[in-house]
Amino acid sequence: MVFGQVVIGPPGSGKTTYCNGMSQFLSLVGRKVAVINLDPANDALPYECAINIEDLIKLSDVMSEHSLGPNGGLVYCMDYLEKNIDWLEEKLKPLIEDHYLLFDFPGQVELFFLHSNARSIIYKLIKKLNLRLTAVHLIDAHLCCDPGKYVSALLLSLSTMLHMELPHINVLSKIDLIENYGNLAFNLNFYTDVEDLSYLQRHLDQDPRSAKYRKLTKELCDVIDDFGLVNFTTLDIQDKESVGNLVKLIDKSNGYIFSSIDSSVVEFKVQEKYMKDDEFVQKTSKTR
Repeated sequence: MVFGQVVIGPPGSGKTTYCNGMSQFLSLVGRKVAVINLDPANDALPYECAINIEDLIKLSDVMSEHSLGPNGGLVYCMDYLEKNIDWLEEKLKPLIEDHYLLFDFPGQVELFFLHSNARSIIYKLIKKLNLRLTAVHLIDAHLCCDPGKYVSALLLSLSTMLHMELPHINVLSKIDLIENYGNLAFNLNFYTDVEDLSYLQRHLDQDPRSAKYRKLTKELCDVIDDFGLVNFTTLDIQDKESVGNLVKLIDKSNGYIFSSIDSSVVEFKVQEKYMKDDEFVQKTSKTR
């Protein structure tokens, strides 16, 4: 059985930086990691990828040949990958015996709550290659500073969870930079636990843009509260303890922690060691 992560999130949420830092951390604790770049718009990779979708199709070629914009081009590329899933399966087969997989997906959010291409690709791989994957959904933490944007992030997270139907962890990324965007209306636990969104209403009413859609916003908040599925963990990709805590959550969600008890104990001890030294910080700070 092969384990891994499906890394998704809006543009600018830090997916590529996450894959780079996460692959380094997992390598340090003893896992063989393979990063699979499935974002045809990502032409400046800071990590060494084992598989690159650009070997199959390039976004620039699609846009030029079919007169499509970036969004339409990405949808076309995902559709093309789904129809040529055998290419990806053959590339993955040499890796599945002993590698932990990180899938770096495009940042076009429609692919994960509206279109079926990305979901179909993931489920075909799960079925044919016996993969155990967790969706890691990154949201830029600075959205917490704006109540309206925060509600939008919650709705996006909920829609993605329901559409993907995978073990799912929502992550507030770049948490170390959140103070640069001003003071939060509430303490950080309010934004991570997502317990009672009615407290946001007063702050939303103070914004003339949000006040116009007061009733709609309230109904959306009620939907999020009624489902009760969304919460967040935080991440500073340069902080070894932060990354280590997230890895523990992911390992529990996809079952990696139960795959081999003996090896998990050994790896946990190694992980604790690297969470106490500076090697990981020095490596990730060079690539951020």
